[in-house]
Amino acid sequence: MTTLSQALESCDMLLVDELHAFDFSFDETGLRIELMDGRAFKKYAFSPEQIGAARFDGTDWLIASDTDEHRLVCMSVFSASDEDEDDAPAEEPADRQ
Repeated sequence: MTTLSQALESCDMLLVDELHAFDFSFDETGLRIELMDGRAFKKYAFSPEQIGAARFDGTDWLIASDTDEHRLVCMSVFSASDEDEDDAPAEEPADRQ
C-alpha cells in the first residue's frame, strides 16, 4: 500500500480541501503548502508525524493538522508534446510510370 509520503514524492500538484496548490515543499521536516483562495493567502504545514498518520479513504488522503482535518489529493501534471503530428511533412507519393 502506498503511503502519503510516497505519493507526495511523485506528485506535481496538490488539491487541499478542493483548492489547487502548485507551491508546496515536502522534505524530512514535513509538508508546507501555500496557495491563494480568491484574495485570501492560505498556508498549511504538516509534520512528518501528521503525514505518517494520514489515511487514504479511496480517493483522498485525510490528514489532521493541529486544528482541523484536511483532504489532500496528489496529482501529476501532464504536458503535451512539442511536436504536433499534423505538422509532420507528408510523404511524397511515388512517381507513376
